[in-house]
Amino acid sequence: MCFGIRSFPVIGENLVQAGEDFLGFVEAPEYRNGVECSNKTIHVAMTLDSEYLRGSIAAIHSVLRHASCPENVFFHIIAAEFDPASPRVLTRIVRNTFPSLSFKVYIFREDTVINLISSSIRVALENPLNYARNYLGEILDPAVDRVIYLDSDVVLVDDIQKLWSINLQNNRVIGAPEYCHANFTKYFTDIFWFDPLMSRVFASKTPCYFNTGVMVMDMVKWRSGSYRQRIENWMELQRKKRIYELGSLPPFLLVFAGNIEPIDHRWNQHGLGGDNVKGSCRSLHSGPVSLLHWSGKGKPWVRLDERRACPLDYLWQPYDLHQHKNRYQALD
Repeated sequence: MCFGIRSFPVIGENLVQAGEDFLGFVEAPEYRNGVECSNKTIHVAMTLDSEYLRGSIAAIHSVLRHASCPENVFFHIIAAEFDPASPRVLTRIVRNTFPSLSFKVYIFREDTVINLISSSIRVALENPLNYARNYLGEILDPAVDRVIYLDSDVVLVDDIQKLWSINLQNNRVIGAPEYCHANFTKYFTDIFWFDPLMSRVFASKTPCYFNTGVMVMDMVKWRSGSYRQRIENWMELQRKKRIYELGSLPPFLLVFAGNIEPIDHRWNQHGLGGDNVKGSCRSLHSGPVSLLHWSGKGKPWVRLDERRACPLDYLWQPYDLHQHKNRYQALD
């Protein structure tokens, strides 16, 4: 499925081969544990590619900045095999930006999933790296029995220890904020709903929409329950019958909706990137906020650079470590 790159400081090595766009990150402040921290590790998994590099760096920065025990956080970073910037270059960028960060980079082999991906309403949703979360059971070291998965377009404004400490009850495999007011039927086509065998998957459940960009995952139960295979089975059926339009989300809904640990909505204020077509501005949902998520077409670093930022994009800006941010600061 993948192989890992061990991370260690690179001294005296420049990043010219990475290209000009990848050179502009400043070194993050060094965040240290307080005196009351234990030695228990918090495992966080994220993907990394050149297109979302700036978002990933900001997300990591936000986790460290608000963590009560930042040295306890270990990042499992999954990089695309055929990215314009090689995984080794991306590794050096992360190391140079966060010299004291504990992390490991894994190279995701795209041929693992490429033949299972069907067309989506937005081309970006067809990126094989979007499906890397399906393979965390194989990608991560077997000793990792629990992980928080985060998308690259999020920032935390709260202590990740609070999210890590959530208990997955009743033998549940994953935890995520549920949104039961959403129209669940729209995530699948009429072909699915009018088929009595397929739609029966929800017969004994009360399924609700959840966003896969923030999940607490029990990797022991994930591996033993063969959940990767269950997700792939639906993806194979999708190739034959077109039962949904969105990319990597619907297979997760088919397997888990109605049987996840509900987490407070504060941990995924999603949709800030607008819809999948226009990417228009959105406002926050009501209630407290611990994590902001720019799911949808619009990304804050793009809109800020193009001087068409939405009001909430300025909440992402303090975590941006790219030197190009000075350009829009000067212009403003």
